[in-house]
Amino acid sequence: MTIEPQALAWQRSDFCGSGACVEVASAATGVILVRDSKDPDGPKLRFTRAEWDAFVAGIKADYFVLD
Repeated sequence: MTIEPQALAWQRSDFCGSGACVEVASAATGVILVRDSKDPDGPKLRFTRAEWDAFVAGIKADYFVLD
């Protein structure tokens, strides 16, 4: 099944004030897509629901600490 990214409801964080943010959309197939808001027609990252849920859980648990 082909996913048409332009037909999805893309969302960005309320904390995005500069317009240079990532956007996330959930496709009907269960795939989560992530794109750069500055390049909406550019490449998209694809995640399964399980991968996305694990990533979000890691963020909430402060698993990703950048020095």
